[in-house]
Amino acid sequence: MGIIDNINKLFDHRIRLGIMSILVVNEDADFNRLKELLDVTDGNLASHIKALEQAEYILVEKSFVGRKPNTNYTATNLGKAAFKKHIEALEKLIQKPKT
Repeated sequence: MGIIDNINKLFDHRIRLGIMSILVVNEDADFNRLKELLDVTDGNLASHIKALEQAEYILVEKSFVGRKPNTNYTATNLGKAAFKKHIEALEKLIQKPKT
């Protein structure tokens, strides 16, 4: 087994990595909060959210707050597990070899 086998290609992009980092640490986040924390455009964020949603790594909930639409995101158990495995693989990759 190679040292990069458990690195998840879906998390290669810094924005997707950022989205998952935020959602794993926090219970949830809405679109504007993700946009603000990651400093990205609406379209850029939306395309990366779509990729994570299609992989079933995040759940998207649309609702209204007052009369304003609100879109909220949470990491799924599958997404959390995949992200944890990815982070562990990265940590293993940068560990100093034991001599």
